[in-house]
Amino acid sequence: MSQAYAQQHHHHKRHCVWPWVVGVLTFVFFVLAAIGVMGFQLYKQAKQVQTHENNAIAMLSKLSSGDAETLAHAGDTLPQIAHETRQAVDISHGGLWNAAAKIPFVGSDITTVQGMTTAINGIVQDSIPQFVNVLKTLNDAQIANGDDGVNLQPIIDAAEPLKQANASFQQQVRDYDALPTPGISMIHSAYSKGEAQLNDLADRINALSNTFQILPTLLGNGQQRIYAIMAMTPSEMRSSGGLIGSVGELTTSNGTVHVGDFRANPEYLPYGIGDHSEDMKRVFTDEGPLHMSFDIRDLAVFPNTADSAVAMQSVWNRTPWGQNTPLDGVIMVDPVFLQQLIAINGNVTLPDGTVLTGDNTAEFLMNTVYQKYPESETDALFGVVASQAMKSMFSHMDMGKLYKTGEMLGAMAKGRHFTMYAFDEHIEQGIQSAGFTGQTPNSETDPSVGIYLTEQNPSKMGWYIKREAKIQRVNCDDGDLYHVEFMVRNTMTEDEAKNLPMYITGNNSNNTGKAMEKILFYAPQGGSISNLMQLGGKVDAVKETTIDGVNAYETYVQVNPGQMATFTFDVRVSPKATAPLTIDQTPMGWVDDGITYLDPKCDTK
Repeated sequence: MSQAYAQQHHHHKRHCVWPWVVGVLTFVFFVLAAIGVMGFQLYKQAKQVQTHENNAIAMLSKLSSGDAETLAHAGDTLPQIAHETRQAVDISHGGLWNAAAKIPFVGSDITTVQGMTTAINGIVQDSIPQFVNVLKTLNDAQIANGDDGVNLQPIIDAAEPLKQANASFQQQVRDYDALPTPGISMIHSAYSKGEAQLNDLADRINALSNTFQILPTLLGNGQQRIYAIMAMTPSEMRSSGGLIGSVGELTTSNGTVHVGDFRANPEYLPYGIGDHSEDMKRVFTDEGPLHMSFDIRDLAVFPNTADSAVAMQSVWNRTPWGQNTPLDGVIMVDPVFLQQLIAINGNVTLPDGTVLTGDNTAEFLMNTVYQKYPESETDALFGVVASQAMKSMFSHMDMGKLYKTGEMLGAMAKGRHFTMYAFDEHIEQGIQSAGFTGQTPNSETDPSVGIYLTEQNPSKMGWYIKREAKIQRVNCDDGDLYHVEFMVRNTMTEDEAKNLPMYITGNNSNNTGKAMEKILFYAPQGGSISNLMQLGGKVDAVKETTIDGVNAYETYVQVNPGQMATFTFDVRVSPKATAPLTIDQTPMGWVDDGITYLDPKCDTK
């Protein structure tokens, strides 16, 4: 081939290649320019969406933090909030956003933002107006029935609409929670903040709705009802709460409420022990180390409120005051519940002038009383406080007080600070469905692991025993797998163990200041527990057992002052689970349940 031909051919190739390259570069330039313009427009619109959503959430937060009357008159504010959320939806579902949702890597985050605006708009347009209408109707009604009673009809009328509003709200929040977790930090931050606020509000609305489902029953709608009020103290832990210090009588009839005297536990001791199963006897009496007698003091040792109620009824029926006064049900309360009641209804002043408030009642009843009063007076003092607090619970009722009491009752039931059981099977079904009967795990859709402690050191150590738990989802396939760390910390110091009364630290000098806990672990319904291990403390080997037909794990641990024991295990939930794993546990002396949820190790969406 000649040089001239080669040069000509090479020149021809250059003419063939460069126009194509220039065309590609031109195309890329226009694509980048288009993407740049698109990105700039998307950024501008994202800032607009952010502004609208922030305005809406700020107004919603102001409403939700207000009192019942503020919420009842929210009709003027709702259109403004709805305008903001509607604007956010319109912008985020425009053609530009729909196109951006298909772009790799960022499309999922765009979809999440669209879902966030839709969910919040649904809450504002549908759920909140239903809720506000219920409160407005209640606000216009006559709630009080004299000084010490409640007009039940407005509550009965509101129960179903409130239930529907709650169902709508919970569904919208579930839709929000199910959105893909954003990867872009700014979107992730906004999503997480909204998730926390919405779930907090959802818990409060759910608590209020649940309370309205059981209030007519509690207050004797259609007939007189008599309940035994079992005042328990977690300072000496039992599975469902704590040692029973005194028992009162609550009589309700069509909204009228009468609280009888509380009798300290020594008055019940002559009338024998409560009914219980052979399995309960084996676990809590035969195996020890503390051998439960199942007299009135031990009747919260059962993890299920139903068993405590049956045991209480059997003792009640033998007493002179109970044998001709059949019980309709049982209510179990602890110092945290009484403290919340006092916070709503006002301080309680004891005969010696001591003032109990919405801040100091739980500590006083679980710790201070054992330092400042003779042992023989402590149970009676508990009864005095419980009686005064319960008497004020439904007195001088108005919409504001009903709203606070309803929300508080639902929250206290969730933490087992207030539980109840009715012997009428039909009525009890409603109480159970509203979450007011303490039960070992029994739901596949709302999974929980049950952890129940019973103090084996005769003492009042419960105030010093802090429990914490960390829950992390580690596998997100059908039947999600969680890893759980459960910690029992003895916060008593060596000096306190030496100097506090033995009534608090324990009457056996070999066990002074020790936390000595029998612990039962129950797997979620339709799930399982595996790899249960323990670190720290002196512990018996964990053993698998069956208690009244239900599988459980049982162990016993001693934790010295200033020390901590940690249990780690994996929990598999049912494939039917629609909610994250929670822990149902023996209540502590404060509202905080000590549970922390760690970021999942897998994609949960």
